[in-house]
Amino acid sequence: MNPAWQMLAAAAAVAAAISLRFVPKLRSYQFTAWIIAAVVCAMIYPQRFLRIGDVDLRNKWLILFIVQAVMFGMGTQMKLADFKGLVRMPWAVFIGVAGQFTIMPLLGFALTKLFQFEPEIAAGVILIGSCSAGLASNVMAYIAKANLALSITMTSITTMLAPVMTPFWMRLLVDERVESLSYVSMMMEIIKIVIVPIAAALLHDYLGFASERGRRIVLSLALVAVGWLAFLALGGWPWLQLALSADALPWVGAVGFVLAAIPVGVIYHQLTRFLPVLPRVMPVLSMAGIVYFTTVTTAAGRNNLLEVGGALFCAAALHNVFGYVFGYGLARLCRLDMASCRTVAFEVGLQNGGMASGIAGAMGKLGTVGLAAAIFSPWMNVSGSILANYWRKRAGKTAECGSQVVIT
Repeated sequence: MNPAWQMLAAAAAVAAAISLRFVPKLRSYQFTAWIIAAVVCAMIYPQRFLRIGDVDLRNKWLILFIVQAVMFGMGTQMKLADFKGLVRMPWAVFIGVAGQFTIMPLLGFALTKLFQFEPEIAAGVILIGSCSAGLASNVMAYIAKANLALSITMTSITTMLAPVMTPFWMRLLVDERVESLSYVSMMMEIIKIVIVPIAAALLHDYLGFASERGRRIVLSLALVAVGWLAFLALGGWPWLQLALSADALPWVGAVGFVLAAIPVGVIYHQLTRFLPVLPRVMPVLSMAGIVYFTTVTTAAGRNNLLEVGGALFCAAALHNVFGYVFGYGLARLCRLDMASCRTVAFEVGLQNGGMASGIAGAMGKLGTVGLAAAIFSPWMNVSGSILANYWRKRAGKTAECGSQVVIT
């Protein structure tokens, strides 16, 4: 491509993303436009998004930090009360969770066979199909006037189950030629990537209504956690490596990450008291983080995308659309009401791309296993928005017809 056209294409993609903010009817697509702009710029100038000076933007620990920050920002939009839906709607929650962790991984596996992807690209498709529902599903359920309480509950439950279910399906379906993390190692990575930051966010929520005794307990645990982290930072980890077996070390590391969530939750809670705007800023920061690792993933896998990008996009579209269809059909078959059926469709069809990117980064395969997440995520936002707005209009017409019947 001519350098002038390259610059023009990149500038046009960025300009389009900025301009959508000023078009009310298209404003909801702005995040998707930024994702597309990130992909366009990374495809045109891949080397610019792999390094900044001596800093490798693909560094495992940097990716982990960014993904944790994204999950924490998303977690601040969750509440402990969200889990009460499990008690109020157990059958609907069971249907949705079962659909999420059976339909999507098996569908992903079937598509890898249909398109004959190479093993590591196929592993990425199966990975995103095996992840929990994404928080985007809650937004889509809200726009569609579906059962928002059910959506939030299902997202919360599938997120908590991900450390068990995602490694299970990866172990079962991924080609043995793909060198990946062990079951336990993948479980630990998901705990670090998803559970720890969301636990920190939920701790902030708890402190908002906790009793004085509950606050004292949390503060005491925070001090213990700070002491433990200080011990590790001052040379404790090398000592533990000598004192403990190789099998025990991952569990000790996981405990350290879980403990770290306590002071983070406490500090964030205190910051919100002095900076009331912070809760509104966190989702924006999460979106910026998603744009970051989408850009880096695309840049790292540019050559692979040039070879399989079209097929991978087709797989993304089919995976997503069939997720909606099968999720909705399963819910209808199980006699859920219409609003709940639409909710299950979103929960099954929309996956957590951030989790998939984080796991791919932990595997050191951002440019292959991580590619599916880079392609699937923007498409899911586009299709979800279209379907949500369509169902919103249908819900409005249904309500209007209903009111006309009452009047007559």
